[in-house]
Amino acid sequence: MIDKSHITTAQETLQKYARGKQALDKRIIDNDQWYRLRHWDVVGTNDPAPASAWLFNSLANKHGDAMDNTPEPVVLPREQSDSNDAQILTQILPVICEYNDFEHVWSEGMWDKIKSGTSVYFVPWDSRAENGLGDIAIKRSNLLNLFWEPGVEDIQDSPQFFALSMVDNDALDRAYPDLKPRSGGHTLDQYQTDDQIDEQDKSEVVDWYYKTTNAEGKQILHYCKYCGDTILYSSENDPELAETGYYEHGKYPFVFDSLFPIEGSPCGFGYLDIMKSPQLYIDKLDKYILENAKFASKPRWFVRDSAGINQSEFANWDNDFVHVTGRLTDEDIRQIEVQQIPSFVQSHQLAKIDELKETSGNRDFAQGGTTSGVTAAAAIAALQEAGNKLSRDMLKGSYRAFRHIMELCIELMRQFYTIEREFRITQPNGMTEFVKYSNANIAPQAIPPSFPQQEMMEDYRQAYRKPIFDVRVKAQKSNPYSQLSQNETAKELYQLGAFLPQNSDQALAMLQMMEFEGKQQVVQTVQQNGTLYQQVQQMQALMQKMALVVQQQTGQDLMALVQGVAAGAESGQPGEGGGRTIGKAAQDAATEAMTPYAQKAQERARASVSD
Repeated sequence: MIDKSHITTAQETLQKYARGKQALDKRIIDNDQWYRLRHWDVVGTNDPAPASAWLFNSLANKHGDAMDNTPEPVVLPREQSDSNDAQILTQILPVICEYNDFEHVWSEGMWDKIKSGTSVYFVPWDSRAENGLGDIAIKRSNLLNLFWEPGVEDIQDSPQFFALSMVDNDALDRAYPDLKPRSGGHTLDQYQTDDQIDEQDKSEVVDWYYKTTNAEGKQILHYCKYCGDTILYSSENDPELAETGYYEHGKYPFVFDSLFPIEGSPCGFGYLDIMKSPQLYIDKLDKYILENAKFASKPRWFVRDSAGINQSEFANWDNDFVHVTGRLTDEDIRQIEVQQIPSFVQSHQLAKIDELKETSGNRDFAQGGTTSGVTAAAAIAALQEAGNKLSRDMLKGSYRAFRHIMELCIELMRQFYTIEREFRITQPNGMTEFVKYSNANIAPQAIPPSFPQQEMMEDYRQAYRKPIFDVRVKAQKSNPYSQLSQNETAKELYQLGAFLPQNSDQALAMLQMMEFEGKQQVVQTVQQNGTLYQQVQQMQALMQKMALVVQQQTGQDLMALVQGVAAGAESGQPGEGGGRTIGKAAQDAATEAMTPYAQKAQERARASVSD
């Protein structure tokens, strides 16, 4: 049972975890200032310099690459008996993502990954969704609000995990009218926002996850929600969950997606961290160049005290006349010459800009800009794909995180989808289909005894089969250049004759050596064409034999008609006889071969059927 003494111990553990995370929290907050072009506040100078957007442009380009390749799950079974459920899950999981507006969640997560080096996704079961029926939730989680044991590289290895949030006191009173929970202090660090956030009427609510073992020695996950020293909920105090745990999958419902890994931490560093230094010197050199331009554009003068010049009139450029007392010579006034900034300063600034582009992989052609007159869409797409190695590497890591998210979703469906639900599925042809699904087929299934009366044995334990699924991730490419390149590939295959039925064997051999999006569908189409071509050839041979039989019995030569239809079938065009199909030509040939008596009998038979 969880009581106040356990909460006190958990709070001490939380404070220890928070102290071990202070450096990470400071870096995340500073990176957010750099992202907002307010890095001079972080550097701490009293004379701020210009803030150019080279760093932000690189970050925005990486984010654009991520949004052009949003992930989509494909579920594969490990056993043939689960194939039908895998196919249904492949259709249902994108619908669940759509319900949770996953495109927005993906966008926010990728900004966190690019800026801070780590994005975190929260995959809980929301019992309040669907009017209390409950459903899966997929959210982006603020890394500043999460705490784990310092030194672990995988959060699943942390014995405890804390997720904190600030909640209005009024909302707590409405949710827990009998408890009136309040927190004594605040642990969270906050971003430096433009809004002035008042936390006086808020309390810190802690979601405490911890792993333990049940009576059978199995590791389970428990969950406790508390505010201050008040327990709001505890799964260990719930008789139904005390032995099974809060989530049956036994994992923390958080998925970390780090960019560049750091030893001894589940978090990494991002592109912003490696671009800080060149961006800082770009702005410093920009400051020197602008100051030199300012001094050179506003002339200053040496004026002798005895020159008798009215300095106020001389300094005011709106005055047409400047009064002078006495005689004025060149020795009385002289312009201060400002030396032009050396050319190597500007060259060094350009070198720093190129350094930032190279280190971030944000070269010109990655944004559509090219040199040497490259204007063809296919050529631009090829350059972009060649230069997107860093973006592809970043996305591979995000796809691994997405696979873990989908695996958690399947586990939540296995545990909570006890009531059949209906999903709207949009097929590839645009048609809408409604699918009903529950956990009846994916929940653990009892395995019958191996031999009669085995269940009566003293050491017998009921065994269960748990359907296991593998998740593969494919990208939903929305880049127009990628689509143009795909269209070019299709046109080249058409021009090479890959879709001609008689070339199916050669086309399949060629396709096996190629890699492009949608290859499997093309291979399937070519195989179908080849199969149809073989069937047509068999029909042609049969028709030729029938024509010889008809010629022997009636004397009519149908060989020319059969050859004309065969030629049209091979070329894909109608043969002789005004565009007749092979079946129609055979029917006409059989009618012509009938005797007049047989033709009249056929007409009478048709009339009797119509009557």
